[in-house]
Amino acid sequence: MKKILEKLHSVLLNGHGGQFSGNNAPSGEGQSFPASEKRDSMGQNRIRIDLLIHDLKVPLAVIEAGITSLLDRAEKYGPLTEKQEKVLKRALRNTKVTQNLVTDALELGRSEKGIMNLSSVRLSSCLGEALIELFDLNNSVVSEKIKACRSLNRLKETLQAEGLIIEIDDGLWSEQLTLDEGKIKQILRNLLSNALKFRKREVALRAYKEEGSLLVCIKDDGEGIPAKYHKKVFDCYFQMEPTDTCPVRGHGLGLAGVMVLLEDMGGEMILSSDEGRGAEFIVKIPLSGA
Repeated sequence: MKKILEKLHSVLLNGHGGQFSGNNAPSGEGQSFPASEKRDSMGQNRIRIDLLIHDLKVPLAVIEAGITSLLDRAEKYGPLTEKQEKVLKRALRNTKVTQNLVTDALELGRSEKGIMNLSSVRLSSCLGEALIELFDLNNSVVSEKIKACRSLNRLKETLQAEGLIIEIDDGLWSEQLTLDEGKIKQILRNLLSNALKFRKREVALRAYKEEGSLLVCIKDDGEGIPAKYHKKVFDCYFQMEPTDTCPVRGHGLGLAGVMVLLEDMGGEMILSSDEGRGAEFIVKIPLSGA
């Protein structure tokens, strides 16, 4: 399993790194990165990724089912000690992390082939599920609280206690939008994961409609991204130099993966950040039929 994951990491790194860039914006100003130019075909790398995904999905599902059975069916498999339960829960969380990476890689592959799965969905469903998936990996208590929320106001209160501020009006929250739900959830999960990881105190998420597009803005109050790195953060698995105060910006397939998904939807991303000022990513997604 370890060797397969290392191969997947290598293929993704070589296949996606360094493909997205833009001109450096003046310090602190927003910089737009249109996702419109098709990248070169990945050929054999694309096939290798698809094969690895195929090989990983089934054993991961078996591992998840086995761990879940041990945790939930004490009457059949016997009681667990506190330490055993802790180890199994950690293994289950990391299995889910790997499953998310596999799903993300699959969605990137679909984008490479120009495949779109448009459906009529509510923003509440996309964002709600993305939040549950995100918190389920590192804070299952919060994840269960999110599942129990039956209104936008209740969700705002629950997340505010965790340092995540939601700014969405009730109308948009419940509106039916024609979107590729899988891609939207992956984009939200990735950007929110970054923001929560590098915040000092809080993260703000705003969503609104403008001129036939859905705009989602995710802003953290962390160390920010120096202007000289505004292009490089879109390289897959990019890391800052150890001497810089700003830590690694990225998670999973990173911002490069977000750009691949946006490319397929004809969207764009705007980065506004500078050192010591936090970072704001604004995603603009055209709405089909708008």
